[in-house]
Amino acid sequence: MDREIVRHMPFPFPDGRFPTELGAVIQRTVLDGREPAREVIHDEENNWVVGDGITDPNLPGATLASHMSHVIELNSSVAELASLPVGHVATRQGPGSPWVVARHEYDAD
Repeated sequence: MDREIVRHMPFPFPDGRFPTELGAVIQRTVLDGREPAREVIHDEENNWVVGDGITDPNLPGATLASHMSHVIELNSSVAELASLPVGHVATRQGPGSPWVVARHEYDAD
């Protein structure tokens, strides 16, 4: 059975874990396992975005809305980012590399 995707949920999460129904904008390359998640953004509007950090997420069809739980199934270390503050981004070089957290700002263009 399909679960509803919920875009905005109260943050911080009550149990310190991503809610199963939480949705995010996710690059297809991450969802289909071609690339690992290398970038997780929790933007200023409380949206979550997951990217591979190497391919252009702005190309037509490059991203879609899905559950964060699907990303965690493929990239278990993403689960530790459930407390990523609003307005921050976590990046890593690849699987096994540590996540580095910094303030996030979208490019002006």
